Amino acid sequence: MTPSEQIDALIAGIADWRADTFANVRKTILAADKDIVEEWKWMGSPVWSRDGIIAVANAHKGKVKLTFQYGASLPDPEGLFNAGLEGNARRAIDFFEGDKVNARALKALIRAAIEFNQLKKAKKAPAKTAAKPRAKAGA
Repeated sequence: MTPSEQIDALIAGIADWRADTFANVRKTILAADKDIVEEWKWMGSPVWSRDGIIAVANAHKGKVKLTFQYGASLPDPEGLFNAGLEGNARRAIDFFEGDKVNARALKALIRAAIEFNQLKKAKKAPAKTAAKPRAKAGA
């Protein structure tokens, strides 16, 4: 079963409002960037990545939690983060029954996470050095 199929099965197995919320969060994440990859990690957690982990989601009793790997480093002008605010790296959004997914703001947050991952990846890449010119034979 592919990660996307596992996420489909997870959502289908949720019997209350959390299924719709989870599906809306997933749809919004995937709509933010065509190159986002769905993964299945940590023995049953949906993960979305692009140049590194963006976020992981889980349905908990009474809420759907979307945790951003590097949320503390992301701009959040709409104030979506409402959980994990004390952490040094991660930040989360807890969706409760009746909450609407702010698709526009969530897409902006996803795109900021991708940009952060790409900048982080670029900093880790080995610096390219200019090739030294070779001395000509007989010179």
